[in-house]
Amino acid sequence: MSSSSRETILTAARRAAQAHGYNGLNFRDLAEEVGIKAASVYYYFPSKADLGAAVARRYWEDTKADLDVIRVENPDPLMSLRRYPEIFRRSLENGNRLCLCSFMSAEHDDLPEAVKREVQIFTDVNVAWLDTVISAINGTSLSSSGRARAIFAAISGAQLMARSRSDIALFDEIIESYREAGLLG
Repeated sequence: MSSSSRETILTAARRAAQAHGYNGLNFRDLAEEVGIKAASVYYYFPSKADLGAAVARRYWEDTKADLDVIRVENPDPLMSLRRYPEIFRRSLENGNRLCLCSFMSAEHDDLPEAVKREVQIFTDVNVAWLDTVISAINGTSLSSSGRARAIFAAISGAQLMARSRSDIALFDEIIESYREAGLLG
């Protein structure tokens, strides 16, 4: 077994979870997709909870890295804020999938504690990043967490509406209306 097998399983699990949520993580289906035996999936992830937590952790880590790139590429915080919705749009571009952690948040009551923690970290990472960017726009170190939470919720909601209609143009229209209303600068 190699670390590339583990990565391949995580990638397949991410796609499954973005399309079907935590309940869509099925070891047999993942093994078939990856071309290995189900026992090999268990080798890397002894339980569904272990797999779900690893997928959610990787998802927030990847998102944090993407957010860091946006800040580096856009030293102007207003431009960083305007690019924020791209993170969520990419999921829609990838087979009309939903943000993995948004999907799992909807399943909150059915999630193991380890998965819940990783999903909550995703929200915390996004809100902290938005808070930092908004504070930089306002020229203050005062917390802007209320607005950051509102933006996060608004973008997540726009993604959900667009997915329910398989219409990425709807996502773009909603984001533009947020910009016009001043929510995204």
